[in-house]
Amino acid sequence: MHAAQQRVAQALARCREVYPTLPAPKVWFDLKGASAGQAHLGRGGLRFNPVLLSDNRDAYFDEVIPHEMAHWLVFHLANGTRLKPHGREWQAVMRDLFGLVPKVTHRFDTQRSQPRPYRYECGCQTHCFTARRHALVVKGRRYRCRHCDQTLVYSAFENP
Repeated sequence: MHAAQQRVAQALARCREVYPTLPAPKVWFDLKGASAGQAHLGRGGLRFNPVLLSDNRDAYFDEVIPHEMAHWLVFHLANGTRLKPHGREWQAVMRDLFGLVPKVTHRFDTQRSQPRPYRYECGCQTHCFTARRHALVVKGRRYRCRHCDQTLVYSAFENP
């Protein structure tokens, strides 16, 4: 985590070359699920997924941290004006400031960061649900298979 915070500091220094008064973001390692990072402008900082960081360290340092820092910079340059999250301004920062191809999504294996231990069955296959989706089913939500259109039924056997 310390090395990631240092990389955030390096990216901040790069951003301050064009916007010297850019405030330093707070940094949290509390993001879960499939998201690698998030510029959480309301909380005043950047959030990162510690599991994906651990599994994809080089890509995090080379792509994810600059990606989120580009959001941070664009938000402050726009002075609160709402812009498209991955619009022209963000793309220009990625290309011109960080020298990166402005990619919106990652291709990390999210198996460890997004466990799906709840099994549901239909007429044609097994579906694995996250705890959040399973909780919605317990509250009454129904899901249907996209292939056979049957309602998914909890099988009670959890994945190992």
